Amino acid sequence: MRIAVYGCGGVGAYFGGRLAQIGQDVTFIARNENLSAMRSKGLKVGSIAGDFSIDQVQVTNNPAEVGHVDYVLCCVKAWQVTAAARAMQPMVGPDTLIVPLQNGVEAPDQIASILGADSVLGGLCAIVAFQASPGHIKHSGGAPLIRFGHLDNRPDPRVNALAEIFNHCSGVKASIPDNISVAMWQKFMLITPWSGLGAVSRAPIGVLLEQPETRNLLSEAADEIYRLGLARGIPLPADSVAKTMETLESIPPNSTTSMQRDLVRGRPSELDAQNGAVVRLGYEAGMDMPLNRFFVYGLRSLELRARGALTFNRRSKHR
Repeated sequence: MRIAVYGCGGVGAYFGGRLAQIGQDVTFIARNENLSAMRSKGLKVGSIAGDFSIDQVQVTNNPAEVGHVDYVLCCVKAWQVTAAARAMQPMVGPDTLIVPLQNGVEAPDQIASILGADSVLGGLCAIVAFQASPGHIKHSGGAPLIRFGHLDNRPDPRVNALAEIFNHCSGVKASIPDNISVAMWQKFMLITPWSGLGAVSRAPIGVLLEQPETRNLLSEAADEIYRLGLARGIPLPADSVAKTMETLESIPPNSTTSMQRDLVRGRPSELDAQNGAVVRLGYEAGMDMPLNRFFVYGLRSLELRARGALTFNRRSKHR
């Protein structure tokens, strides 16, 4: 199988690296210092599931050099999805399947609007991983899993084949959910309250859970998303909020989300695709999402500053 990985941060480099480790034909689409490092030194992954490296990496910044592939793993940040979909077009043939692995629930529709619905799966992954330096990824928490399937849940041998390939990889568990939309919304319920509250408080998940007040905020924000999902026709199980809290308890206590880390470091984040999406989709459904709205409004100035649209005055006008 020919597989392209578009985006080589923690997610793309880890899952793509595991595929390359077992000899799959993987081409990474990278840019800037990451591209240079992978070309000259290969890919290094430090992982709690076992360190590994790929000395000779197929990597480029030009999708047209790759040609049609069997699968594309779209691993860019959520706010980069539309641009990535346009750029990956030369790699998408009539039988190509695209697997979006973004936080949030809107990426499949965004990609489908550019490349067509037949090529796009629903997808999600779970892993705590980040780029330690160009060409060097650290997987520091979580048992890596990846889930995908057609949005109408129809069977497809190509989907089964990809799951089988992933399940031959060390340090990866792949599955095809009975309902991929439910699976995506369940992850949405998990990551979005954690991202918003973590970014506001700058605290890791263990602290958020052990303090009764912040624990309640996590649960209440997850409940907003649960009710929104039901309003949009997603058949979420009745115990979804309780299961979300149980899953959060299983995460290493020092863990933070990528959105939280990006905002703390002054980088553009997925605020609009996570808490912002809850507020926006809630508005469309005639529902108020007060906690997620607070996260959006409370973090918006940091997001605008990261995107160069706002400058903070260093001198206070009040004494």
